[in-house]
Amino acid sequence: MDPPPVWLMRQAGRYLPEYRELRAKMGGFLDMAYDAEAAAEITMQPIRRFGFDGAILFSDILIVPHAIGQDLTFVAGEGPRLSPPLTDARLEDFTPTPHHLEAIYATVRAVKAQLDPSTTFLGFAGSPWTVATYMVAGHGTKDQHPARIMAYAEEDRFAQLIARIEEVTVDYLSGQIEAGVDAVQLFDSWAGSLSPAQFERWVIQPNARIVAALKARHPDTPVIGFPKGAGAKLVDYASRTGIDAVGIDETIDPVWANAALPAGMPVQGNLDPMALLAGGSALSEAVEAIRTAFADRPHIFNLGHGIDKTTPIAHVEDLLAQLRG
Repeated sequence: MDPPPVWLMRQAGRYLPEYRELRAKMGGFLDMAYDAEAAAEITMQPIRRFGFDGAILFSDILIVPHAIGQDLTFVAGEGPRLSPPLTDARLEDFTPTPHHLEAIYATVRAVKAQLDPSTTFLGFAGSPWTVATYMVAGHGTKDQHPARIMAYAEEDRFAQLIARIEEVTVDYLSGQIEAGVDAVQLFDSWAGSLSPAQFERWVIQPNARIVAALKARHPDTPVIGFPKGAGAKLVDYASRTGIDAVGIDETIDPVWANAALPAGMPVQGNLDPMALLAGGSALSEAVEAIRTAFADRPHIFNLGHGIDKTTPIAHVEDLLAQLRG
């Protein structure tokens, strides 16, 4: 398709002055994420400014562990914190709080009421492995060491955690679909930290079960999978999880991906966020290389990861001008 449809990961966020203005009024991240009016406004901001082809729900992958029963806070300059971490607590002692999911469904309904039908509305959730890494450690870690150790040393316990995340994630994404999203994406941000055997057990198999369960409930809703850092394991992921489209990060050679991935499978990505931040000829050359690589394959133009918070608005405008000619 020429021009390709385009949206950007984290397109609703800190690089936008209107977002920063609203956050200054609202306070913390969770105050906005659980306020349907504010979260809908943030979701719509980049659509109004840039006219992206897709709107991505403003939320966070850690809404699921919050609903499972861990306390969730966001610490300025340090990121999210989940307590108690599963290094110190038992999953069975958590008290579920599903009303947190209901707050997100309210946002979906609020966005759907004002979004033009020509713009695709995407919901999302974190994939079980990535969500588990936060639940085990209580915060983000450099190499996901606590979760990786638990997966080896306490395999049955870790499997129970993955199963619980799967269960809630299926209901959560199904709820988003019922509230009005057109497609959903599974983010496995830390998939690249696993060995091939562990990738099979904790990435491919759980995502396949989630996709199968969603397809049983919503057979016509597309599911995009994004296993960041998967490298050559991307091919198995794309072939065996049942996803409808695969997101690829900036470390993947698009020429290789086009040759290796299943024929006809739509691909999303994979502009380096740093190329967008740099702008100029670096941006133009990167965009052209990606478009050329995927010229004969369905392609959703996107970043290989989230947009950097210091990205100039003008660079996003330049990107869209190049894509749309």
